[in-house]
Amino acid sequence: MPDTPSETTSTPTGTPTGTPTGTPTGTVDRDRVAAAQEAAGITPLLPHGGAAAELNPAPAPRADGRSHVVVLDYGFGNVRSAVRALERVGADVELTADLARAAEADGLVVPGVGAFAACMAGLRAVRGDQVIDRRLAGGRPVLGICVGMQVMFDAGVEHGERAEGLGEWPGVVERLDAPVVPHMGWSPVEAPEGSRLFAGVEHERFYFVHSYAAQQFSQGHDGDADPRYTPPLVTWARHGAAGSESRFVAAVESGPLAATQFHPEKSGDAGATLLENWVRSL
Repeated sequence: MPDTPSETTSTPTGTPTGTPTGTPTGTVDRDRVAAAQEAAGITPLLPHGGAAAELNPAPAPRADGRSHVVVLDYGFGNVRSAVRALERVGADVELTADLARAAEADGLVVPGVGAFAACMAGLRAVRGDQVIDRRLAGGRPVLGICVGMQVMFDAGVEHGERAEGLGEWPGVVERLDAPVVPHMGWSPVEAPEGSRLFAGVEHERFYFVHSYAAQQFSQGHDGDADPRYTPPLVTWARHGAAGSESRFVAAVESGPLAATQFHPEKSGDAGATLLENWVRSL
């Protein structure tokens, strides 16, 4: 379902869409959040870049100190909600499919609703796959949301059909193994120690609406680990009745690439804090 009557999305044959029902478990304690952000070293306007940063030279800092964030407009996603949520946490937000603007922004948000294969086709149609790859090669931040997270994996399987993903992370997105699907509503997450994305909201609930997810995450580099390699931080969540619940990947933080299976833009104060953490790290 589109956010507004004027907004269009794909036909949701994979991940359902909708507005949050029910309420989360209270408001976020801003003092605790501030302390957690300070402990995690989250401060405004951190420099970014990487070994290949010359591919995407960072723009000069804005005079007003706000980070420029592009929400990639490729026809799939709750884009208006994402724009509003990012603006509320202080970002200068632009909704566009222009590759040059997406490449030069401080941060790129890749939303997504609907079927995995359709989202991949939409990304490729605007060459979004190329700009994502180019940004990550240069150490430039990217945030995926919902199916925008799923497409970062190797592949997705829906209704017996396999579609190739972007291959940034190993693994296959498949239908949740739970008695009731879709998973729709507020759920807690199991965030790892050291998470910057969840600083101050590790024990909060977030809003999920999906039928598919990555249910395994291989860290790779088994016997031949490079001592310089930093494994991704993986956050998990569960869906289903106790004893028959399905455990799935709720978020991943991996260098410049971060993503959430839930919708932070629909997750109240907790989601706003998570987006603030991301924007302040740009």
